[in-house]
Amino acid sequence: MRLFIAINFNENMKYALLKMQNDLKRCGIKGSFTREENLHMTLVFIGENDDPGKIEKIMRNISFKAFPIRISGFRRFKDMIFANVEDNPELNDYVKKLRQALSYNDIDFDGKNFMPHVTLVRRASGTDMLEKQTGKFIVETMKVNRISLMKAEQGKHGMIYTEIGYAKAF
Repeated sequence: MRLFIAINFNENMKYALLKMQNDLKRCGIKGSFTREENLHMTLVFIGENDDPGKIEKIMRNISFKAFPIRISGFRRFKDMIFANVEDNPELNDYVKKLRQALSYNDIDFDGKNFMPHVTLVRRASGTDMLEKQTGKFIVETMKVNRISLMKAEQGKHGMIYTEIGYAKAF
C-alpha cells in the first residue's frame, strides 16, 4: 500500500486553507485544487510499503511535545501553488528524528529535502495573477499534537487519503 506520514489539520486551519483557495480562484487562478478532505502537510513520503504497523511503532517511539505551525501567504513552485508554512525549528527537528528512525529501521522513503508546505493547486495557470494577492495574506496557527500515518488510494474522483495510524504528543 502507498503510505505517507503527515499532519492533518483542524477545522480552523482547513477553513483558512479553503479561504486561500477561494481567493486564488477569484484572482483567476485555474488548475487542480486540493479537495478539503485531502488538505494536509506531508512530513515523509514512504510510497509502497506493506508493514504499516512497523511504521506506526517507529512513529510512536519518537516522543515530541506539541508545537505550533503557522501558515501565511502563498508560494509558487513549478506549476503548483502552496500555502506557505513558516519556518519552525520544532517541526524540522521532529522530521529529522522521524527520518533517522525510519532509516535506522530500514524503511525506504523519499529522501528529498523537507520543505514544509500545503499544496493548494496543482497544474496552476494564471499564476501571473498571484501578485494581486499581496497584502491579502491569510494567517492561521494550529497546535500540532498528532502525527498521522496515511494511506493513499486512487478513487473514482481522485486520490483518497485515510489515516491508518498515528502518534500523539506527550
